[in-house]
Amino acid sequence: MRHLGIGISTVSALILTACGSESSGEFATEGGETGEYTIDRSSGEASMTVDTPEGEVSMRTGADVPIDLPAGFSLIGGAKVLSNTVVDQAEGKGSLITFTTDKSPEEIAEFYRAEAEAAGIEIQIETSINDGRMLGGEGATGTTFSITAYPTEDGTTGQLVIGEKLN
Repeated sequence: MRHLGIGISTVSALILTACGSESSGEFATEGGETGEYTIDRSSGEASMTVDTPEGEVSMRTGADVPIDLPAGFSLIGGAKVLSNTVVDQAEGKGSLITFTTDKSPEEIAEFYRAEAEAAGIEIQIETSINDGRMLGGEGATGTTFSITAYPTEDGTTGQLVIGEKLN
């Protein structure tokens, strides 16, 4: 799953670069990987594919990208999605969802703790910082999970990250 983490950061940087230029195009990375991107200016959605030595990595990002979480996980009720990024590759897939809600950071952390534990994920880290909450862990099958929630003037902002290995 090495490219899942690298894929998200590489792809995000390329999307940010592309946002100021063409609506579609091709590119090459410093590592010799090639790909193409498309940006829908009306919806703000961006998609990209990158050819790597391990296979193709694809990504979609935007507020209206359909939520695609592993079995047992869901978006907390009442949440408004600000951004959803979905990455697919031969070794696995992942989601990064940023959302707002009127629920407290504690309510969000407990909701996702219950879902993670029910999915067989062992919580390995938990912390409270500046009235926010963060927890994360990994399951025996290689599924990784983290949730960060912090208060804002308009409620709470959360960021859910889930990656799962495909065998």
